[in-house]
Amino acid sequence: MKHWISRTALAVSAAALCATSMSAMAQAWPTKQPIKFVAVFPPGGSVDQVARILAVPLSQQLGQNIVVENKGGASGSIGTAAVAAAPADGYTFAVVFDTHGVNPTLIPGMPFDTRKDLAPVSLIGTSAMVLATFSASEYKTFGDVVAAAKAKKNVNYGSIGSGSLGHLAMALLSKSGNIDWQHVPYKGGGPLMTDAVAGHVPLSIGSVFVTKPHIDSGRLRPLAVTTSKRAPELPNVPTVAESGFAGFDAPAWWAILAPAKTPPEVIKRMNEEINKALQNPDIAKKLSAQGIDILGGTPDSARVFIDRQIDTWAKVVKDNGIKAD
Repeated sequence: MKHWISRTALAVSAAALCATSMSAMAQAWPTKQPIKFVAVFPPGGSVDQVARILAVPLSQQLGQNIVVENKGGASGSIGTAAVAAAPADGYTFAVVFDTHGVNPTLIPGMPFDTRKDLAPVSLIGTSAMVLATFSASEYKTFGDVVAAAKAKKNVNYGSIGSGSLGHLAMALLSKSGNIDWQHVPYKGGGPLMTDAVAGHVPLSIGSVFVTKPHIDSGRLRPLAVTTSKRAPELPNVPTVAESGFAGFDAPAWWAILAPAKTPPEVIKRMNEEINKALQNPDIAKKLSAQGIDILGGTPDSARVFIDRQIDTWAKVVKDNGIKAD
């Protein structure tokens, strides 16, 4: 007599075998080789710092070396493309910045699909951007700047470049508030701050990390921050939302991603280890020194956050006809 096994039973057995295999892989991982963190910007910047700060505790927790490789260019898309094309074996991860949420719309023809080819592992944290003016400026509040711009007083603002988050945030404000101000793009935070403290550009928008030293020295006056809540580093500075733009939120952010087909159990394990590292007081202190407000969370919460960023800035880029430098 023949014994027939139903397709359902076979499917259940296959699923169980697959789950067992993935669990075994997660338990064995990482033993094969060092793990690579691809920092998608050059050495010295915040992405590089985040990668190197986290590499130390994660190496200890996982019992495997983590090597940081800088692969900058094209607003982070070159390094991210390399990770998207890497073997999905749990030994290659990308450390990305907020440009990751802008690049899909701003850079045509990228060799990867941001949503399909990469799997979020964890958010690291966010940071406010600061709208500031030079110390001798006539502007005392962000409301003063808005009033001047609406009165056609030729208000210029500087950002770290065309298509940067600061540029997009100001474009969003311009559109939503019917405000007329002119963008002056700079090649990075250093040149922007040089002109901002000298008053060559009346308004600047830059990260807390870049801006705060000049605020502390008294050479810049902060007017507002772009996050929905006040920045811990600048508790007396109101948000843009408090300044008349209800609901406005434009944070800088950092995250860790993996190739899309990386086993879910490996992503879960790495996520757990990242969250553990973020709770380390020494690591939290080092990240806070970079102006980062730590978030952590699950892979799913990271995906929701990143998808929302992509959707928000895609609309701003298209509505304003913004092009990259």
